[in-house]
Amino acid sequence: MLRFLGSVADLWIGRNAVPSPEARADVSGLVPAVVITGASRGIGRALATRFARAGANVALVARDAESLARVAAEIAHAHNVKATPIALDVTKADAPAALDAALREAGFYADVLVNNAGMGLAGPFAEHAPEEIDRLIALNVTALTRLTRHSLPAMIARGRGGVLNVASLGGMAPGPYQAVYYASKAYVISLTEAIAHEVRGRGVRIAVVAPGPVNTGFHKAMGAEDALYRTLVPALSPEAVAASAYRGYCIGRTKIAPGIVATVNAVALKLLPTFVSAPLIGALLARPERPR
Repeated sequence: MLRFLGSVADLWIGRNAVPSPEARADVSGLVPAVVITGASRGIGRALATRFARAGANVALVARDAESLARVAAEIAHAHNVKATPIALDVTKADAPAALDAALREAGFYADVLVNNAGMGLAGPFAEHAPEEIDRLIALNVTALTRLTRHSLPAMIARGRGGVLNVASLGGMAPGPYQAVYYASKAYVISLTEAIAHEVRGRGVRIAVVAPGPVNTGFHKAMGAEDALYRTLVPALSPEAVAASAYRGYCIGRTKIAPGIVATVNAVALKLLPTFVSAPLIGALLARPERPR
């Protein structure tokens, strides 16, 4: 059924596509691949596995070469596809060119780009070190924007392809005590929806997935594991998020909120005024004060 719905979506998504022979010639001899950033663990790894299960070749991008190589080998063995690890810091200015070179060396071109790499930051905004804020923006905003802008023109010229951005349910409202993280994900959602409108009908899927809490090491890494939301808000597994994101992407949805809880919360956050949502979310995100 998903394959059928995907084929129907293809017809609608490509209704005005005008593939360029030159663009297709540029990737002659290469095979299409799904490129996933932040693919060594968590949602990125689960998305790589889900695309591979559907028969797609995958290129796994992250900084940890050892973890990437292990995950790529596991995916290739389990799903009989080509899985190539690419150790790369996507925040570097030359990352798009370096990624292209690595893909061509592997015999790939980027048919689908999954911007999953990201980081969080918890605590009062005024207490964050400026370099921490810069690092978050460089990864969550600048790298995603740069890679998307680099990849999209060739996809439009070929009349096929896609970009799947991983945001957060938090991007739909202000997030006191995770202010920069929530703002970065609001940017990702807004950018994705705007681009989706611009390229409508030209053969390229543009989607954003906005999950709520997910059971990975993400929350602990950002220092938010003891915040109230980790107890009160049900968390999904990375595999459940990946399955929902993949389904939504295939059928041509632009915004995907995995699970019933995220779907209901997404609607509620749209309806609630900020003077209600901000203190409510702030209460959920605030970390308990530790004794001095």
